[in-house]
Amino acid sequence: MNAAHHDIAATVRAVVQKHSQYADEALQDHALLQEDLGIDSIMLAGIVSELNSLLQTRVSVSPGDSDTLVSLSARFAAQLPAQAPVQQPPSADPAALARAAVAAAAAFSAPALATADSSSSTGSSGSKATMRDFVGNGTDPDIFTKTRRFQRFQRERAEQGHFWYGMASRGRSSNRARIFDRHEGREREFLLFASNNYLGLANDERVLDAIQQASREYGATNTGSRLIAGTTEVHQVLERKLAQLKGREDCLVFPSGYSANLGTIAALVGPGDQVIGDVYNHMSIQDGCKLSGATRRLYPHNDMQALEDMLARHEDQSGGRLIVADGVFSMHGDIVHLPELLKLAQRYQARVLIDEAHSTGVLGTTGSGTTEHFQLKGRVDLEVGTMSKALGGQGGFVVGDAEVIDYLRYYANSYVFAATIPAPVAAGLNASLDIMAAEPERLARLWSNIDYLKASLDRLGFDTEQSNSAIIPVRIGDETLAMNMGRSLRRRGLYCQTVVFPGVAVGDARLRISVLESHTRQDLDQALDMLLAAAQENRLPLHEALAA
Repeated sequence: MNAAHHDIAATVRAVVQKHSQYADEALQDHALLQEDLGIDSIMLAGIVSELNSLLQTRVSVSPGDSDTLVSLSARFAAQLPAQAPVQQPPSADPAALARAAVAAAAAFSAPALATADSSSSTGSSGSKATMRDFVGNGTDPDIFTKTRRFQRFQRERAEQGHFWYGMASRGRSSNRARIFDRHEGREREFLLFASNNYLGLANDERVLDAIQQASREYGATNTGSRLIAGTTEVHQVLERKLAQLKGREDCLVFPSGYSANLGTIAALVGPGDQVIGDVYNHMSIQDGCKLSGATRRLYPHNDMQALEDMLARHEDQSGGRLIVADGVFSMHGDIVHLPELLKLAQRYQARVLIDEAHSTGVLGTTGSGTTEHFQLKGRVDLEVGTMSKALGGQGGFVVGDAEVIDYLRYYANSYVFAATIPAPVAAGLNASLDIMAAEPERLARLWSNIDYLKASLDRLGFDTEQSNSAIIPVRIGDETLAMNMGRSLRRRGLYCQTVVFPGVAVGDARLRISVLESHTRQDLDQALDMLLAAAQENRLPLHEALAA
């Protein structure tokens, strides 16, 4: 390796260490960034952004690329002009990063290229900017620089009718919703395919009555954490009902599903342990893994052979192992390969956590979730979920063996040090669980709608991937095309989610359609007509064999 390549390798290593927070000795030259180090798409975007700024390059790296420190260094070396300057990366771990900085300074002395021109709408790759171009801060001394650049980007997208995030609805939302269209400056009614109120429980009068009655009895909120004056009998009833639904010994209710993943994962694994997850896991899982300090590993989506290879390759590492996966993957709608995953966990002595956010109330004969769907109820070590979707309320939970739940009551920081959900919300959730159990026809209607819409979209030639839940994606790929599709649909009166980075990787943009039991057959047919018209307007490629 010549001197210039050595300096680039040292700089790449320093930046990766700063973002990943791994100790220097953990960064083996040939360790895979994703599979072995658990570097997800958002972290990778920050690393590449800073390196492009330091090295004056325009390298683009996708999360699926099998990069190591060595191959990543080679990517940047291939684009580095002769005698190009390299700026020293800001130090995160002074002892480790100083070695890289000294090596870089020995060969290069000129300042680095400034952050991308703030007046330009292009990103680091030279192509049209995406949300990824505003991750990280490069080397700019003002951490707000990216916020000013993003504000211009956001304003341009809003003016184009692309950014619809945060539009305010008015009144209750069911199969239809009244939303204030900021772009047109007026309130409009939309066919709603962006809600997670899968069973319609959020609008049920019995749920609302339970909330109202409990608010008179317990007040607006509990003004404290569960361990200090925040527990009511209503919370305890809710935990018993959730444990019964899942067929487990005990349950712990958190302020949110996000905090449930953060607190549970960070409490159970730590430095010296391994936490192994699907690359498509929800960001709350990814953040919980980072917070834990454990060695992080990511396997390709639902690839059980890759998971087994990973477990076998690192079998000799000391410490515990936790495999974490979504039950239903929130941007893809497909289901974890749970039977195979559990067999691997048993073979390699790993514990398993499944996130049931989009499974609870949707999968299984009673809506219990993924384990019931596979007739494996009670076989997963831990099930985490949220109550803000099919259950029509707010908060998160984890269920499992009583001794594990008791431990989490004292060591899950996002439970111990946070105010709990208000008692009225818990009372509404208790009513929702009772209604779900007493009225299985809600779940039957939901699945009738799912099956009809999915089969119709497939027949028309849309790419709905392997979805098998209330979430049906329409994969588009290009971010601008996806934004244009979303705009065309909203103009026609259909509101669904337009998902781009960081919800999915750049190049994997999509529409995300959420199906509800309250949708009528007329709603579904209207939505299909609108989707087909929008696809024709924007020349979206459809599968000709199916479309014919």
